[in-house]
Amino acid sequence: MGIGASIFLIALGAIFAFAMQADLGWLNLGVVGWVLMLAGVVSLLTTLYFWNRGRRTVVAAPVHQNRVVADRVVPVQGEPVVQEYREVRRPGRTV
Repeated sequence: MGIGASIFLIALGAIFAFAMQADLGWLNLGVVGWVLMLAGVVSLLTTLYFWNRGRRTVVAAPVHQNRVVADRVVPVQGEPVVQEYREVRRPGRTV
Protein backbone atom coordinates (compact mmCIF):
# COMPACT_ATOMS: atom_id res chain seq x y z
CA MET A 1 0.00 0.00 0.00
CA GLY A 2 2.81 2.42 0.78
CA ILE A 3 4.07 4.46 3.68
CA GLY A 4 1.92 7.51 2.94
CA ALA A 5 -1.31 5.56 2.78
CA SER A 6 -0.40 3.67 5.96
CA ILE A 7 0.21 6.89 7.88
CA PHE A 8 -3.06 8.27 6.50
CA LEU A 9 -4.96 5.22 7.80
CA ILE A 10 -3.33 5.55 11.22
CA ALA A 11 -4.19 9.27 11.42
CA LEU A 12 -7.76 8.73 10.21
CA GLY A 13 -8.22 5.90 12.71
CA ALA A 14 -6.90 8.08 15.53
CA ILE A 15 -9.36 10.82 14.59
CA PHE A 16 -12.26 8.37 14.61
CA ALA A 17 -11.15 6.69 17.84
CA PHE A 18 -10.23 9.71 19.95
CA ALA A 19 -11.62 12.94 18.49
CA MET A 20 -15.11 12.19 17.21
CA GLN A 21 -18.09 11.98 19.49
CA ALA A 22 -20.96 10.93 17.22
CA ASP A 23 -23.77 8.53 18.07
CA LEU A 24 -24.79 6.57 14.99
CA GLY A 25 -26.51 3.81 16.90
CA TRP A 26 -25.49 0.84 14.79
CA LEU A 27 -21.89 2.00 14.13
CA ASN A 28 -19.33 2.53 16.85
CA LEU A 29 -16.77 5.04 15.52
CA GLY A 30 -14.29 4.13 18.25
CA VAL A 31 -14.10 0.55 16.99
CA VAL A 32 -13.85 1.77 13.37
CA GLY A 33 -10.96 4.01 14.42
CA TRP A 34 -9.10 1.19 16.13
CA VAL A 35 -9.59 -1.08 13.09
CA LEU A 36 -8.24 1.63 10.78
CA MET A 37 -5.23 2.22 13.03
CA LEU A 38 -4.51 -1.52 13.14
CA ALA A 39 -4.79 -1.79 9.36
CA GLY A 40 -2.42 1.18 8.98
CA VAL A 41 0.16 -0.33 11.32
CA VAL A 42 0.01 -3.72 9.58
CA SER A 43 0.33 -2.03 6.18
CA LEU A 44 3.28 0.07 7.36
CA LEU A 45 5.11 -2.94 8.77
CA THR A 46 4.47 -4.95 5.59
CA THR A 47 5.74 -2.11 3.40
CA LEU A 48 8.89 -1.68 5.48
CA TYR A 49 9.50 -5.44 5.43
CA PHE A 50 9.33 -5.62 1.64
CA TRP A 51 11.50 -2.51 1.24
CA ASN A 52 14.21 -3.97 3.46
CA ARG A 53 13.98 -7.40 1.84
CA GLY A 54 15.22 -6.02 -1.47
CA ARG A 55 18.22 -4.29 0.14
CA ARG A 56 20.44 -7.17 1.06
CA THR A 57 24.19 -6.87 1.46
CA VAL A 58 26.15 -8.25 -1.47
CA VAL A 59 29.45 -9.91 -0.63
CA ALA A 60 32.12 -9.75 -3.32
CA ALA A 61 33.52 -13.02 -4.63
CA PRO A 62 37.07 -13.94 -3.57
CA VAL A 63 39.83 -12.73 -5.88
CA HIS A 64 41.12 -16.19 -6.70
CA GLN A 65 37.89 -17.19 -8.47
CA ASN A 66 37.75 -16.65 -12.22
CA ARG A 67 34.45 -15.44 -13.60
CA VAL A 68 33.46 -14.71 -17.17
CA VAL A 69 31.91 -11.27 -17.43
CA ALA A 70 30.91 -11.24 -21.09
CA ASP A 71 31.67 -13.40 -24.10
CA ARG A 72 32.79 -11.73 -27.28
CA VAL A 73 30.43 -11.95 -30.20
CA VAL A 74 32.20 -13.38 -33.22
CA PRO A 75 30.35 -13.56 -36.54
CA VAL A 76 30.08 -16.98 -38.14
CA GLN A 77 32.31 -17.32 -41.19
CA GLY A 78 30.44 -17.13 -44.47
CA GLU A 79 27.56 -15.00 -43.15
CA PRO A 80 27.52 -11.29 -43.95
CA VAL A 81 28.01 -8.80 -41.15
CA VAL A 82 25.13 -6.36 -40.88
CA GLN A 83 26.04 -2.80 -39.97
CA GLU A 84 23.51 -0.30 -38.78
CA TYR A 85 23.57 3.38 -39.63
CA ARG A 86 21.47 5.92 -37.77
CA GLU A 87 21.12 9.59 -38.47
CA VAL A 88 19.87 11.63 -35.56
CA ARG A 89 18.62 15.11 -36.26
CA ARG A 90 17.64 17.65 -33.71
CA PRO A 91 14.41 19.47 -34.40
CA GLY A 92 15.06 22.81 -36.04
CA ARG A 93 13.14 26.01 -35.85
CA THR A 94 9.78 25.88 -37.54
CA VAL A 95 8.27 28.98 -39.07
